[in-house]
Amino acid sequence: MLPGTWLVGGLGASMVLLAVLMAMVRMRIGPLAIGATAMYATGTAAVILRYLCRGDGARWRNVVRDYSEYAGLFVAVCVMGAMASYPIAAANHGFADARLEAIDQTLRFNWMAWYDVVAAHPMLQILGRTVYQSIFVTPLILFGYFAFAGRRAEARLFIVSFWIAAVLTLALFSLMPAQGPLAFLERGRIPYMPVSALYQAELIPALRDHALRSVDPGSLHGLVCAPSFHAASAILYMAAAWSAKPLRWPLLALNAAMLLATPVEGTHYLIDIISGIVVALVALSGATILARFSHDLARGKAYPDRVSSPNLFDSEAFASARAARTARNRDSQELPTPTPRRARLP
Repeated sequence: MLPGTWLVGGLGASMVLLAVLMAMVRMRIGPLAIGATAMYATGTAAVILRYLCRGDGARWRNVVRDYSEYAGLFVAVCVMGAMASYPIAAANHGFADARLEAIDQTLRFNWMAWYDVVAAHPMLQILGRTVYQSIFVTPLILFGYFAFAGRRAEARLFIVSFWIAAVLTLALFSLMPAQGPLAFLERGRIPYMPVSALYQAELIPALRDHALRSVDPGSLHGLVCAPSFHAASAILYMAAAWSAKPLRWPLLALNAAMLLATPVEGTHYLIDIISGIVVALVALSGATILARFSHDLARGKAYPDRVSSPNLFDSEAFASARAARTARNRDSQELPTPTPRRARLP
């Protein structure tokens, strides 16, 4: 299991990096903003609950302890990631929409045709908006399951993979900011305004012109077009849900629907979705490597062995696979060495 000190250390490093980014572009967090007050209150409540229920005790105490830890870390990663996109947007230049649209054309994807279908069917709009905004619902359900089942290793692995995906997404966003296909392709009246609206096209120029210097954590909008963090989140949620058998198929269906709704509701090019999926797969691999490394450090090994596992979020599978490999190695070392026969003289 990933140590709690690693999680706290990563969270602290993220806070420092966010402060540096904000200072570089002379931005600040509105200290009296309603969103900031709510963020401080939520974080404080999570820390207090985690501290009061520390250690092993009654089952309900363990559930409260674990859930407050998971939810607190997850909310912190989400808020800091969204806030970091503002100074990054203020520091970069240009837009990559022409290149992204050219890639979509190469892939034979017509975003306007996809958008027109949704704009012509109100039911698709309602369904799309609902599943798109479920990005914050799935993790809360997963954290409840992990807390009740006592599966701390899987929960921490999921949080770390989500954190790695956020870092990779922000790094790529700094290289290819975009307005989004709705602002880039639509000409004239907009028949249907998706959830993401035109925030990229409106806020990024304002940030670059330093017209927006104060950030309210309660009024953050998505500025990242490529890669799509909704697409990355959908893959991470589905990977985590696979080991939660009671929730597996409902959460797989919900996040598959969110993935389908992301091009329109998130105003994303198809290449944004593909790159978001790649980000999620890299984040899963990185989190798994960290988990293996921490496991080997706890056992006193300098370098982890490569062990294949059927499930990235199943710590028991890691342990059983490693035990099986150790047993095979021990058995092979204990086999008697055959004594060579003497050749008979003719």
